[in-house]
Amino acid sequence: MLFRSSINRFALTASLMTIVGLTGGCSSIDRLSQIGETPKLSSIDNPTTAPGYKPVQMPMPKPEAVSYNANSLWRNGSRSFFKDQRAHQIGDLLTVTVNITDQANFANETQRTRTVTEDSGITAFLGSNLLTGKTALPGRLLTADATSNSDGKGTIQRAETLQTNIAAVVTQLLPNGNLVVEGKQEVRVNFEMRELIVAGIVRPEDIQSDNTIDSSKIAQARIAYGGHGQISDIQQPRYGQQVMDVLLPF
Repeated sequence: MLFRSSINRFALTASLMTIVGLTGGCSSIDRLSQIGETPKLSSIDNPTTAPGYKPVQMPMPKPEAVSYNANSLWRNGSRSFFKDQRAHQIGDLLTVTVNITDQANFANETQRTRTVTEDSGITAFLGSNLLTGKTALPGRLLTADATSNSDGKGTIQRAETLQTNIAAVVTQLLPNGNLVVEGKQEVRVNFEMRELIVAGIVRPEDIQSDNTIDSSKIAQARIAYGGHGQISDIQQPRYGQQVMDVLLPF
């Protein structure tokens, strides 16, 4: 039995390694072909032509008809009397100031105790003891005791800070005048690539006069900061270890 159990474990491990090899084969080949070379910068593409790109659809107010008044230089819908240099149409650029300072401390504790006792019995069933002179059934049919205790504790301490600037391009103009923006920045230092991605919906009134906007004023904001390269590879567990962490029940 011990020999058979060892064979089964070996077969399971071999199967898992085969799956890992098939799923990560292409990635491994690409990484092997890049040994000794710096990470390649991606080409500048139109975000709207990306395979997973979808136009943003949000609830819109009823359109307001534009009206002109006689002997007036002002019209409805104008944001300023003179020309506005801020981004306001598709293809315009604006600078997003990413300023994230997040701190969180949580400490939770839950205690639970429960004790259950069940005791049931039948001393006489339909007068059976009178007919036979003996007790037909035992005095106690069921006796059960149960006790459970639970004590759970959890602590979370997190501190994150990200301060940087990134230029974003207006990719879509919503019917109510809000702008959908998206920006991507790649910085390569030696053999490490750092990426910063910002996307969301901004209101033209929130854009400053110097054509900048704070990340806290971006609705549906999507901000990602990370990278890849030699240092990131060392910090990540190997493929086999990641598969074992997912599949092993202990």
